[in-house]
Order: sequence, then C-alpha cells, then structure tokens
Amino acid sequence: MKIQSDLQYIKEDIIAVEKCSIELYRAKERCSTKQRMLVDDSFAAKTLPSLVDKHNNGITTGARNFQGRMGSTSSQNKVDIKAQGSSQGFRSKDAHGGSNSAYDTNSGLAVARKRRVHAQFNDLQECYLQKRRHCAKQLHTQEDKDPNTMNNDGYNPGLEDFQSVLSTFTRYSRLRVIAELRHADIFHSANIVSSIEFDRDDELFATAGVSRRIKVFEFSSVVNEPADVHCPVVEMSTRSKLSCLSWNKYTKTHIASSDYDGIVTVWDITTRQSLMEYEEHEKRAWSVDFSCTEPSMLVSGSDDCKVKVWCTNQEASVLNIDMKANICSVKYNPESSVHVAVGSADHHIHYYDLRNISQPLYVFGGHKKAVSYVKFLSNNELASASTDSTLRLWDVKENLPLRTFRGHTNEKNFVGLSVNNEYIACGSETNEVFVYHKAISKPAAWHRFGSDMADADEDAGSFFISAVCWKSDSPTMLTANSQGTIKVLVLAA
Repeated sequence: MKIQSDLQYIKEDIIAVEKCSIELYRAKERCSTKQRMLVDDSFAAKTLPSLVDKHNNGITTGARNFQGRMGSTSSQNKVDIKAQGSSQGFRSKDAHGGSNSAYDTNSGLAVARKRRVHAQFNDLQECYLQKRRHCAKQLHTQEDKDPNTMNNDGYNPGLEDFQSVLSTFTRYSRLRVIAELRHADIFHSANIVSSIEFDRDDELFATAGVSRRIKVFEFSSVVNEPADVHCPVVEMSTRSKLSCLSWNKYTKTHIASSDYDGIVTVWDITTRQSLMEYEEHEKRAWSVDFSCTEPSMLVSGSDDCKVKVWCTNQEASVLNIDMKANICSVKYNPESSVHVAVGSADHHIHYYDLRNISQPLYVFGGHKKAVSYVKFLSNNELASASTDSTLRLWDVKENLPLRTFRGHTNEKNFVGLSVNNEYIACGSETNEVFVYHKAISKPAAWHRFGSDMADADEDAGSFFISAVCWKSDSPTMLTANSQGTIKVLVLAA
C-alpha cells in the first residue's frame, strides 16, 4: 500500500512538473516573440525615414539625370541597408556572444548542481517521499481541506517543500575562508577555544577556553582589516578554565560563562566586571544558556548530574533537576522559557517542561555514546551531537527521530555544534569543519584547517575543531580549533 501511494505521488508530481514546464516554455516563447517584434519595429523606424528622404531627392532631379540618379540611389540604398544589416548582425553576434558567456557560467553551475544531486540521490529521494507522505497525512487529518490542494504553481505542498530543500541543498558545495586570526596567547601555551558565540546583533563575537580569558572581537574589523593577529575590544580574566559562553538575547552587553570549577558567571562587557556568580554546582559546569524569551533566566548543566535554572535577579538557583548521569549540554527552546533540552552522558536527550520536572516530557534515544551538544533549529527541530561520530535531528513536538548525519569524526572531544534554519555545522577530530543540510545525511561541504606550527615534529593530526557558530541565518560561520586558530568561513557554490 505504501509503495502504491509513493508511486501515485510520483505520478501526480511528474504531471504537475511537466505541465509547469510547458507553461514556462510557452511564456518564454511569448516573451521572445514580443522582443523580436520590438527589435523589428525599432529597425523599421530607423531605416524608413532614410529611404523616403533619398527617394524624394531622386524625384526633384531633372528627367535628364533620372536614370543615373536612380541607379546611384539604388546603389546607395543597397549599401546603407547592407551596412545597417551588417551592423545589426554584429550587434546580434555580440549579444549572442555575451549570451554564450552567461550560458557557459550558468551551464557550469547547473552541471555542478546535477553532480550534487546524483551524489546524494538516495537521501534526496527519501526526503521527497517523507515530504509527500507528511503532507498527505496532514491534509488527511484536516477534513476541511481538499487532499489535492495545490499551490499557485500547481504543485502539491509536499513537492513545494522538497523544491525548497533541493534549491538550498544544491546552492553550496564548499566552504571558503574570508578571514583568519590567531587566538593564541604568547604567554599561555593552552590555546583550545571551547566556545565561540555571536552577540545579539552579530556585531561582536566572544571566545573562551582553557586560557582563562573571555575575549570579545568586532566582527567587521576581523573580516575587513587584513591582519593575522587582531586585538580584542574587550578582554576579561577568569579564575578557571572556561567551557561555554551564552550572550543575553536582550541586553547586548551581558554574557554568561560556565567554567571547570562549576561556577556560572554573568558578565557586563562594558565594565568588564561580573554581575552575578553562581557557585552551587559541585563539579565542572559544561554548559550555560540564556533564555531567548525571558532575558533574566538562564540554565546550566554540570558533571554533578544537575541541571540548574537561574534568575539574574536572585542569588540562588530557582529550579534544580537531579539526573543520573553527567550533563554535557543544556539549551532553551528558542520560543519557550519553560522547555529545555538536556544532553547527557547516558546517551540520551531529555526534553523537560520546567513546570513539571518530576519526569522529562520526552527522552530521545539513539546515540551510542555521550550527547555532547544540543541545539534548536526551530521551536520543534532539535539537533544533537555525540562522541559516537554522529549528529541526529529530532522533532520535539511529535517526539520523533528525523535523521542521522555521518561523515565527521568525534570520539572523545567537544568539537562544537551550531545550527541555523537549514544547515547544521560541527567540528571533527580530523581538524575539519563539516556542514550538513538538515534534510541530507551526508556532508554538503567541509573545510580542513591547515597547520602552521614551526615544530616539524608536532603531529598536525592531534588538532581538532573545538567550536563553531553560524552568523544568524546566513552562510557565514565562525570556527575555531584546539590550536587557537579562528577562521571565518562562508558557504560557496
């Protein structure tokens, strides 16, 4: 029955696409016809006055010179028409030549896109069928809607969704470096960047790691000023190594940090002073996150197996969740201040409604090792990373696993995870950054960090990507590795 339904979807969509193609072809022909008519009208308007003037001049000459004058006029007209025709021919040839150049470029891009489609054909096929099945299921449950609902282009909504996936997936194939800087401190040999995060407006970004320093940089300066070493606009020292940063989504100058002593701190980068220090965690705190919808609330997770919720107006935690395993990552749902995802060393993601913490709302299982990161693509799509060398995508609204991503290597380190509406980025222990489209299981693009260490005995393979961060919903990202190198990368065709 399922196969029959899938075949019916394919049949319906082939008919819809062919119909749309025919309509586009006819529209193109109509447009071409109108253009030819305009060119012909313009040509006639230019040549007719010239012919009429010469003819009138011939009539006013004496009868005695009529024959010779007409011959001369005829000859001249032939030359003029030939010259104009030749000029028109050259213009057409030039235009055609330009068209060929544009055609070659577009053809090259089209070929590259087709190659990407062929390389990921099985995943794209499954994505298409999932979209169509999901759409059919939704329409079936809504009795007031026609099951054959079409959009303005004559496409089924499921096919339209897949068209969007196909367009975004084939748009990019590589990562290009647009800026690079060294985070390394000449006075400190420890260079691992544990966290890198953009501020509310994507104007500043902050870095933190084992060097016990929070450094804030101006993004535009890093990208536009050609320098290998950029000075931070703000730098703050901490007592312990840092594991995670989170900017306040409302107060631009506030940023939270978690550290190896279990302390959660809220900083003001203007005064370079701490506003609040929370010391309830008994072991290393791995993760901290400000709520997107309630700016005074933040959540943290620790090796003491506790998730704690804090309010910047209070000195003690306002909520405490005791779990059975170490907490590696915590993240608020972007559209809720009461829903939190927790990545745990027990290989699971626990999704809580903070109004009832007696048990999780959902528990997502599938990873084979500790869940090191959790990040929301939207209010119902959650991505997770694990030291089993996979990423997974979940639907927290429907309590469903959506996809597993493989291609990078991650068996022991925190290698970073960042998401936007369409793409998921993560690091690898091969010193590479990987980007996945959320609908495709294999990498869409990747970039390897090079080693510039002077010591030839240093094993470049020992370095790994340690942090990644997308610039909102753009193709630009920040990446950092365990060597202290930071790169600004952009997705490119």
